[in-house]
Amino acid sequence: VIRKAFEIAMQRNGAPKDGQKRVTCIVKNNVLHGCRLFAEIFAEVGAEFPEVEQDVAIVDAFTQWLIGQPEYYDVLVTSNMFGDIVTDLASVLQGGMGMAVGCNVGDEHAMFEPIHGSAPKHSGKDKVNPIAMLLATAEGLRWLGGRKDDQGLVKAGDAVEGAIKALL
Repeated sequence: VIRKAFEIAMQRNGAPKDGQKRVTCIVKNNVLHGCRLFAEIFAEVGAEFPEVEQDVAIVDAFTQWLIGQPEYYDVLVTSNMFGDIVTDLASVLQGGMGMAVGCNVGDEHAMFEPIHGSAPKHSGKDKVNPIAMLLATAEGLRWLGGRKDDQGLVKAGDAVEGAIKALL
């Protein structure tokens, strides 16, 4: 997953603030041994991508920095638990959980979903925003297109996102 974060950064235009390709590793390595290992692997993998700036942030401090300066960040990599917490918080920056997509990407498999999950309590009530699910579908199409070298799938994902942008 760490290597994938750097690969994604290489495909992007960099952070909105400064155009810098940057991967931020979100950990709690001042307390948790597993996070220390995660940060060490992050540094090792990052050395293979000299064009991408490495940034390490302790999760609790990161949450305040994200709210105060979201445009500084480009690609984030972290554990599932911290990722779940941070994506819920970050969804506020883009209009709420109905707009936010979760991408869980591994070496072989990936899963895309609205960060709010399936929200079964709202099923059939015509009260919820479907944009996050549509954007998750777009991300999934692009990921699959990249895996299968199928530009049709990539373009389909781009078309879904483009339609949402046009609507908004």
